[in-house]
Amino acid sequence: MSHAAMHTTMAAASSGAAARATQTRSSGSAFFGAPRPRCCASAAGSASRRPSSRSARLTVHAARDYYDVLGVSRAADKKEMKASYRQMARKFHPDVNKEPGADEKFKEISNAYEVLSDDQKKAVYDQYGEAGLKGGMGGMGGMGGMGGDPFSNPFDLFESFFGGGMGGGMGGQQRQSARNRPTQGDDERYDLEIDFLEAVFGCEKELDCMRLEECSTCTGTGVKSGTRPASCTTCGGQGQVVATVRTPLGNFQQVTACQACGGSGQTFTPCGSCGGDGRVRRSKRISLRVPAGVDSGSRLRVRGEGNAGRKGGPAGDLYVFVNVRDDADLKRFESVNISSTVTIPYTQAILGTTQKVRTVDGEVDLKIPSGVQPGATLLMAKRGVPKLGSPNVRGDQYVTVKVTIPKRVSGKEKDLIEQLEEM
Repeated sequence: MSHAAMHTTMAAASSGAAARATQTRSSGSAFFGAPRPRCCASAAGSASRRPSSRSARLTVHAARDYYDVLGVSRAADKKEMKASYRQMARKFHPDVNKEPGADEKFKEISNAYEVLSDDQKKAVYDQYGEAGLKGGMGGMGGMGGMGGDPFSNPFDLFESFFGGGMGGGMGGQQRQSARNRPTQGDDERYDLEIDFLEAVFGCEKELDCMRLEECSTCTGTGVKSGTRPASCTTCGGQGQVVATVRTPLGNFQQVTACQACGGSGQTFTPCGSCGGDGRVRRSKRISLRVPAGVDSGSRLRVRGEGNAGRKGGPAGDLYVFVNVRDDADLKRFESVNISSTVTIPYTQAILGTTQKVRTVDGEVDLKIPSGVQPGATLLMAKRGVPKLGSPNVRGDQYVTVKVTIPKRVSGKEKDLIEQLEEM
C-alpha cells in the first residue's frame, strides 16, 4: 500500500471515530435525553454535496411544566398543591367532564400532583425535568423502576382522595360495590316553638317525629323473607352497561347505570312491608332537653335520631330548630340582655320612689332616684338571660323610665306647683 493511500485510510478512520465520539457526547446532553439526528457525510467532498430532500427532520416537543398543569407556583406548599388537585381532578374527571381532551387533562393533572407531592420525585423533576423521571438523564434508571413509566393509575390516586365515588377505567366494580355498601341515613329536621321563659331557663320537651326506621320484616335488607338476591342478568352483576354510539367522528362507548337493577348489580324480590327500600316511615316520641339561653334560630342536634341508613348503615341526626315566642313586657337583645320599661308620675320622678319591676325571676323592687329624667335607663345587674353553654353567667336587665305628665291639674295642684316655682 502506498503512503498516500495509507494516509487517506487513516484520515477516514480518524474522521469516523471523531464522528462517533461526537454522536456519543450528543446522546448524553442536557436536551432531555433525546439523541440528536445523525449526520451522514464522507470525509471528502462533504462541503460541496447538496443536502438530500429526504433528510430526517428533528421535531422538538416542549416538556410539560407540572407546576403550570397543577395551577400552582413553584413556591407552593403541599397543602396548596392538594387543594388545587382536588379542585381540578373533580372538574376534569372523565365521568363528569365529557369534553374532548378531558381524559388526557385528567391524567396530566394526576401525574403532576403525583410528582410534586412526592419529595423524591419533586427533587428529580426540579433538577432534570420530566426526562429525569423517565430515566433519560445519563442512565438514572427512571423513578418507575427499570426506566419504566413512573406514574401510577390516575384513577387510583383519585380514589384515594374521594373514596372511589366516580371511579374510572376499571371502576365499574367499585361503583357497583359502592351502591351495595352500607350508607348513612339522611338527617331529619324538626321545628320547635317555645315560650320566652322556657328559652331563658331551658325546659324538657317531648317531640313526635316522623322518620325512616329499619324495616323489621326484612331487617333492612329490602329482600322478601325466604328469598335471596341474584346477579343481574342484564349487566352481569356489574351495575352498569356499555352502549356504543355511532357518530360522524366514529364509534363512542357510553357507560350508564343498569336500569334493570338500578346500578346495584343485583335483582331481588322486594319486601312487602318496605317495598324493597329496607326502611319504613314511623313516628317516634323523643325526649329533648332544651338548654338555658337558647334563642330563635338556635339549632339543637340529637345524634342518631334521624333517618335510618341503607344496608345497615348508621342513622342520620335530628336537628331541632328553635323559635321563641315574644314576651309582652320583656325584650331580649345582644343574646343575654333584657330591656323593659317602668312608668311613674312626674311627682315620683322629682321625689324618687321604689317600683315593682317584672323580671325573668319574677317581680323585683327597683329603686328610682329622685330627679330621674324621662327616658333614663336604670341597670338591674344579673337579671338577664343565662349564657348558652354557661348557665352560671347571666346578662343584665335595662329598665327605661317613662314619666307621665298630666294634661290637666286641679286648682290645688296648680297652687302647689306655683309655690314650688317661687322657691
